[in-house]
Amino acid sequence: MIAQQLQKLEEYSAAHRDEVLWVTVSVDGEPEEITVYRGFTSALARPTPSDPDTPVLPPQSLLVSIARLRAPFNPVQPQYLAPPLTWEQFGELL
Repeated sequence: MIAQQLQKLEEYSAAHRDEVLWVTVSVDGEPEEITVYRGFTSALARPTPSDPDTPVLPPQSLLVSIARLRAPFNPVQPQYLAPPLTWEQFGELL
């Protein structure tokens, strides 16, 4: 399921190039964060595979929330466009 969700987020970010998606996931009960920008997903706590066909996250990962930020991303001063959304809430934007 996470692979299909990430694909939808990548499609959204490719179409909304002025946004960065800050995604919180749960991997084996541990929180992790990834970013999705201009159609590409990057892991923040683990190496991002160089092959775009290799999943960034293991299949048992669960999507927790999605925050929409203004691009370019500045980790010191992130500019939130909206509060974090659940997958169901974000689905209304797709």
